[in-house]
Amino acid sequence: MIQANEPARPPLQVSCIQFEPRMGAVADNVARASELIRAAAASGSRLIVLPELANTGYVFESMEEATALAEPAKGGPTALAWGALAEELGVHLVAGFAERDGDALYNSAMILGPEGFIGVYRKSHLWYRENIFFQKGDLGFPVFDTAIGTIGVAICYDGWFPETFRQLALAGAEIVCIPTNWVPMPSQPEGEAAMANTLHRAAAHSNGIFIACADRVGVERGQPFEGQSLIIGPKGWTIAGPASRDRPETLTAIIDLDEASVKDLNEFNSVLRDRRSDVYG
Repeated sequence: MIQANEPARPPLQVSCIQFEPRMGAVADNVARASELIRAAAASGSRLIVLPELANTGYVFESMEEATALAEPAKGGPTALAWGALAEELGVHLVAGFAERDGDALYNSAMILGPEGFIGVYRKSHLWYRENIFFQKGDLGFPVFDTAIGTIGVAICYDGWFPETFRQLALAGAEIVCIPTNWVPMPSQPEGEAAMANTLHRAAAHSNGIFIACADRVGVERGQPFEGQSLIIGPKGWTIAGPASRDRPETLTAIIDLDEASVKDLNEFNSVLRDRRSDVYG
């Protein structure tokens, strides 16, 4: 967050890369994503978000398969490849991957920058059969102070919990990056927009933060995905997207992160200042 008397930061170009990873094809997924990252960087983007489990695919069939495809957060082949690319291109990258830490597996996101590995976030709220393969995240909701701004990360089903974004906003996050693999919700009407779009727009508005969601597309082992990636401003209005439901697409927006420091709705109301913590904790 910019401090008084400091020079204003330049606008930041953000891209969310919506593509279709192939199950188990880690080398191909990393290579394809790398091409898309290069294209986004060439267009001027300095913060780039990839989907959830972007290097492995999502629908694991067995614990043996998940374990074989998982990698360490730091020093694994995917982190090394994308870390080298982030350094070469001078970009910050938030990307979902299957993390192995000892005997435990996590649905995680790596945060990489021009200086290398910055950190990792582990998904706190596991969806459906993820509970078979992954441990619940044990790192809380960290924020990462970077050269381009203060970044928070959440993954997919984390977005169904308002506490996720409130924790990140209170910790100073200016933009929350969402690697995700949204699927249709139970009883979802045909053609209805993804429920996640409504939830994330509300979260951006009620916390005064930018949110950048990168979903995947396609059908994997019978599971369809929603696409509809989007980038949302701190007043809750969509500034890029939603993307297609079924096509690879890169969404891009130029944003001013300093807008996230203005939480006021009017001269009387501020979304964080007005919290009644004396009433609800």
